[in-house]
Amino acid sequence: MARQNAVTVDVVLPCLNEARALPWVLERIPPTWRAIVVDNGSSDGSGAIAAALGATVVYQPERGFGAACHTGLLAAEAEFVCFCDCDASLDPGLLPAFVQQVADGTADLVLGRRRPQGHAAWPLHARAANLALSQMVRRRIGLRLHDLGPMRAARRKPLIGLRLTDRRSGYPLQMVLRAADAGWRVSEVDVPYLPRAGKSKVTGTWRGTWHAVHDMRAVLSEPPRHAPASGGAATR
Repeated sequence: MARQNAVTVDVVLPCLNEARALPWVLERIPPTWRAIVVDNGSSDGSGAIAAALGATVVYQPERGFGAACHTGLLAAEAEFVCFCDCDASLDPGLLPAFVQQVADGTADLVLGRRRPQGHAAWPLHARAANLALSQMVRRRIGLRLHDLGPMRAARRKPLIGLRLTDRRSGYPLQMVLRAADAGWRVSEVDVPYLPRAGKSKVTGTWRGTWHAVHDMRAVLSEPPRHAPASGGAATR
């Protein structure tokens, strides 16, 4: 197995008005990795700031978390791809441990289980919604997950092979469901969840959380996909 610092990794960072958080986030990307900031219609100069800080910037005018993430995935070229929020709530400097599991073959998809650092980091209504969705996922695929957070890592080509179609808040969930249907091994890693810079576009309000839950319930209602899209393993 090659040493971790020799592994080529792209980190997809969906971005909507994150000018305040970008310097903190980008300075924590491992130096041999590439940061792909997907500007999802920012009005605060986020794209220009990211480019000035050395990130690769791509633009996706279609609003939606999934639209931004998938644009970043298609722009990636590395063997391994990570995803991380761009609001300083999650530290991308923790991602090497995720990639190492995938590179070692112990997991095909690694998810960050958010551990809130104080009540302000994760509002009660958002925690409740995440818990309910996690329980639905367990019933749907038999996989005991505690979180459906946005921080994750996998190999790029198998991810593209999952043919993800959701372009809104259901994208992370659809990735997990289709990976499980394809027989991928999915693991969780505890990560600190920090108070974000600025207000969340989704979990910062009851309305935003409701829309996210609506998107995810729609994804959960999709029939299981039985055609394999191997991530490198047949069991989980």
